[in-house]
Amino acid sequence: MNPATAQAEVIVDELVRNGLRHAVLSPGSRNAALAFALHGAARRERLALHVRVDERSAGYLALGIAAASGEPVAVVCTSGTAATNLHPAVTEAGYAAVPLLVLTADRPPELRAAGANQTIDQHGLYTTSVRWFDELAVAENRPGQNAYWRSQVCRAVHAACGGSRPAAPVHLNLPFREPLVPDEPTPTGAEEPEDATPEWCESLAGRADRRPWTEFAAPEPGAAPLRPRSPRGLVLLAEHAHEHELDWAARLGWPVLSETGGVGAGGQTLLPTGMWLLNLAEFIRAHRPEQVVCVGRPTVFRQVQRLLADSGVESLLLPGRHEAWPAPAHDVSRVADSVDPSSMAPDPEWLEAWRAADQKAGTELAAALARESRPYGPVIAAGVLDALPTGATLLVGSSNPTRDVALSARRRADVRVHRNRGVAGIDGTVSTAIGVALARRSPTYALLGDLTFLHDANGLLLGPRERRPDLTIVVCNDDGGGIFSLLEQGHPSHAEHFERVFGTPHGTDLAALCAAHGVPHRLVDEAELGEALRYRPGLRVVEVRTPRDGLRELHQRLSEAVSSAVLG
Repeated sequence: MNPATAQAEVIVDELVRNGLRHAVLSPGSRNAALAFALHGAARRERLALHVRVDERSAGYLALGIAAASGEPVAVVCTSGTAATNLHPAVTEAGYAAVPLLVLTADRPPELRAAGANQTIDQHGLYTTSVRWFDELAVAENRPGQNAYWRSQVCRAVHAACGGSRPAAPVHLNLPFREPLVPDEPTPTGAEEPEDATPEWCESLAGRADRRPWTEFAAPEPGAAPLRPRSPRGLVLLAEHAHEHELDWAARLGWPVLSETGGVGAGGQTLLPTGMWLLNLAEFIRAHRPEQVVCVGRPTVFRQVQRLLADSGVESLLLPGRHEAWPAPAHDVSRVADSVDPSSMAPDPEWLEAWRAADQKAGTELAAALARESRPYGPVIAAGVLDALPTGATLLVGSSNPTRDVALSARRRADVRVHRNRGVAGIDGTVSTAIGVALARRSPTYALLGDLTFLHDANGLLLGPRERRPDLTIVVCNDDGGGIFSLLEQGHPSHAEHFERVFGTPHGTDLAALCAAHGVPHRLVDEAELGEALRYRPGLRVVEVRTPRDGLRELHQRLSEAVSSAVLG
């Protein structure tokens, strides 16, 4: 066995022994040895292999699988610009604390000094976006290398999974000398299933040759629990949490506000209209909280940042997997990983004021959305949430969709939410959604804007032997950048500049685009949305055309309706 093949076989074997169940591969020449090793492991049912021709899509596919499963996922590519195309996904993984293992093939040192093709400086390529970087020595025919290769793979997995710290991406750069392909037949073992089921992927976790990565990561004792001291406090959820993970919030009895409105969280004190209430200055002045327990890192709403920056509000943080604390005023009081709710009971009158405001706002908001005659984003978001089956997973795109879901104020505690909120880009969202769907065992949906969808149209490019996700992508197509209509540049005084440089209409035929990829597409109106979203296996796109003109005025109408209902 030649050195490159031997090294690749050992690396893949050690990844599997450390619990790797999914790997994403982009084809290339310099990474050929890894491609052979991964394909062999997949044929022997040691891991699930996903192949994508676009490295950026590959990176986000791996990100989605890792984020949904909580387990490390490897993404493997060749040298040169192929490696640079992984950078957006690596950046998102770094800020979202996702365990991504980036394996980039490279030329050996003697070719880097000779101007070889497809050769760049890949040392520290992803800079501070990764927790750990290492380059393995070029494989040679000498003893002792096997243990060295295995040791470095273990270090990489340990660093990615975090131990007592949040998860993070890591980067292994792997220089290979030719020959890059096996010089002897490799065992094929069992044939890889043509269309592996989620059950097959799930079964990989129980294989006898699996060595869990957790044995390398003994958690350190956490900080003392937070002990709230005020009867007037709020719990702010900035990320998804199962209801059993919020037992302390239910016992505490404070109002719970979520960045996703009423989706993905439950409990009697959850207030689905919380983002609307935080934006009512008069209501906040009368019912300002004295303390806020912030779970995760909020990223969407300015009113949340105002609350955390309020000098009259004490901020208590449960950062979870986020190393970057949400502290707009740099005045965080305490940080911990748990809450002791036994020391404080809520002020009943204050709590009732928040509950009553939420009830009034929710009733009026639902009526106001029903009165709208045009299918604006919040109207479509409400329709999507109403149509989702129990137990579904919803991936929400950045920009308007994540706001629309929260502002529709629909209560769906039975739906799990995923958002790329590490750096909140629109990059790779289609691929992320496919990754989430492949990792989940529940119906998966994505709600995206048209620019987000187009930005990762290559995510629809699935080879004939690649596993198809059970994923319905709902595209709110307003032919451009609707989010800017709601920001300062959307003010009428900037109308002369707006459409060319912010509105950016594209006129793309999404049906033709989907047809080119062999993906079913359906254009529906608001009335047809519920039926179109009935669960069907496979990958499909449901397009709803929404207006951009009048979007700013819509939000003003909804805000006035909520204000009138709450303040009278």
